[in-house]
Amino acid sequence: MAKRVTRYVPPVIPSNIKPTPWGAGATMHRVHEAIYAVGQFNPSPNGNARFSPIHDPSGSVIPTLYAATTPRGALMESVFRDVPYRTGLKNVDSKRLEGKSCSVLLFQTDFQLLDLSKVALRGHGIQPRQLIDTTKAHYPVTRRWAEQVYAAYPRLQGLLWSSRQDDRALAVVLFGSRVHPQDILNGNRSRPLIKNGVPEDFVLELATDLKVLLK
Repeated sequence: MAKRVTRYVPPVIPSNIKPTPWGAGATMHRVHEAIYAVGQFNPSPNGNARFSPIHDPSGSVIPTLYAATTPRGALMESVFRDVPYRTGLKNVDSKRLEGKSCSVLLFQTDFQLLDLSKVALRGHGIQPRQLIDTTKAHYPVTRRWAEQVYAAYPRLQGLLWSSRQDDRALAVVLFGSRVHPQDILNGNRSRPLIKNGVPEDFVLELATDLKVLLK
């Protein structure tokens, strides 16, 4: 008997949402291309993430900044997000670490965010597998959803959810077009993921737990 395939249903656009204030005093961690300053929003139209790159109604790219509440969360949401769930050693090309840094950000204000926690998603009638627990095959749909939400709620400054990759961390994406630069401070702690071809210890520790071999 052929295996039944569950059809993917795009998430609805929430109606009458009340943004959640969150972030003031938070120490956040960001894995980013080293060509960008620690607190610089990514303006690139390239990439393939859950909520970026996205565009405003005029078609212009909305600069975004991803961060997580732990360094591991930031690593899992970026360079290790494709590690499969299977036993034994998994190989990851160490080249994906090159040119990237893990930096600390200090949030100075409560940003107005759309809460995508599982409790909130129930209230919106959205199942996690439709939005925050999809595979990357559905990222084009989740990006279009983010664009529609951005257009519908002019006060919204970003999205907040429990990391799919590391459920001990919260993840946030902020919309640079709606955030004041002074609301995010450089924590003056930035370190490369790899130096002279050797991954840094904090990266190797996570790779060991994942049973990942960096080659």
